[in-house]
Amino acid sequence: MGTYIRALFTCVAIAGSVQPQAFEGVNGISERPFQSAAHARVFLFVRTDCPIANRYAPELQRIASEFKGRSVDFWLVYSDHSETQTNIERQISEYKLPGEPLLDRRQELAHRAEAAVSPQAAVFDHEGRLTYSGRIDDRFVDFGKSRPEASTHDLEAAISATLGGERVAHPRTRAIGCYLADVK
Repeated sequence: MGTYIRALFTCVAIAGSVQPQAFEGVNGISERPFQSAAHARVFLFVRTDCPIANRYAPELQRIASEFKGRSVDFWLVYSDHSETQTNIERQISEYKLPGEPLLDRRQELAHRAEAAVSPQAAVFDHEGRLTYSGRIDDRFVDFGKSRPEASTHDLEAAISATLGGERVAHPRTRAIGCYLADVK
């Protein structure tokens, strides 16, 4: 009987863990990014007051364009509890950031994605497993230090590997940017 009870609790725990978590969209509508049929889900953690995030806009546009039509969802995640809809919409419009905006005011998604700074990317596979968390590329090497262009395109490689069902070569990298912890 004890084995049956343990098995039942295990099934309940597993069933509970796969339930798609809802997050608030900027428009107030509940979004369930882990419920989509996408083979890869890319979460871009950004802040409207982070100049590094804004400088990455052209690269993020390029990456989103490259994977368009390839079963990849892009989400912009705002973890600052004081962000306003106006500021978020202004940033998205001005910088043409790709993806649907999500509010993560309690930083639940940031925790699940192991995100600590803006900009930081996280990639989840079709089963909701985190396959990558880290920098977009190696253009920013430290605070105040950047290269003219990147030599390693970590996010792009992670999306490709995830889509191909392969292990990401470097599943965790250090992102440089504005700390999310500042906004708790």
